[in-house]
Amino acid sequence: MKKQQPQISEDKILETSWELLGEEGIEKFSLRRLADRLGIQAPSLYWYFKSKQNLYQRLANQVSKTILDEFHSDGDWKEQLTGLAVTVRSVLGRYPCSTQLMMMTLPHEPDIIRFTNRMLVCVESTPLEQEQKMQVVTTLVNYIFYFVLDVYQHERNVSAILKEQGVIPGEEMIRLLDSMSESEAGLFRRMHKSGLFDLMGSDGAFEFGLKLILLGIEQVIKEQEK
Repeated sequence: MKKQQPQISEDKILETSWELLGEEGIEKFSLRRLADRLGIQAPSLYWYFKSKQNLYQRLANQVSKTILDEFHSDGDWKEQLTGLAVTVRSVLGRYPCSTQLMMMTLPHEPDIIRFTNRMLVCVESTPLEQEQKMQVVTTLVNYIFYFVLDVYQHERNVSAILKEQGVIPGEEMIRLLDSMSESEAGLFRRMHKSGLFDLMGSDGAFEFGLKLILLGIEQVIKEQEK
């Protein structure tokens, strides 16, 4: 007798996957844990996804679709890249572990391809060579991904230290810095105590890094036009 397909939807699997990723992180994520959360047997998931990697592809595709749905910018290439960067950062911040998923998957899903194509369209009007346009998109995406991932990992590190040691990491850092000499950590210590490191991960920090990238692109264009 042919086995019947389990009574569960793909949307429910994706929704529950995000919940599990948010609670336990991508390191502990598994199809077995996902099946337990859904109340089904792990093999039942293979009706919908061939493997965990295939599920990751679909989750990354969902993120890409959300970015495309929310990104609306017509202006020049700088305005478009700025709008795109802000949108990507916002969407990645709402989907747990989405940065890791985007970095772990290949552009073998329709909305991932559309997302990549839309990024390239942003710089199509520039006089850059085609390989330079690709590099612009790659550099921008890498910056956004690392920025979001760094904030995510920092929060996890702080939470882990607080849970294991029962001490706020900042207090431990101050004690360490105070034990070091001026030549070893003087500038770092002053910047830390003045609160400059608290700006890491902020909107201002993101916008400044984005500005550096855009200015760099402008400089390359000016040099080529000489």
